[in-house]
Amino acid sequence: MAKKRKKRAYKAWTKDDLKALRQHSRAKTPVVQLSKLLKRTEATIRMKAYGLGLSVGHRRRRAA
Repeated sequence: MAKKRKKRAYKAWTKDDLKALRQHSRAKTPVVQLSKLLKRTEATIRMKAYGLGLSVGHRRRRAA
């Protein structure tokens, strides 16, 4: 007897989610704020962005 597949523990990325991720990457939105907007964890957003070749988590430099 074959084993049943488990459901995903995460929600799938939609085209709209990916579009928003790209837009926020260009706008340099902080990951903390982006995670609240997309309702995903910071780690998930960073992993997806890395996979797509996007940069996120732009750090603000202090003026010395």
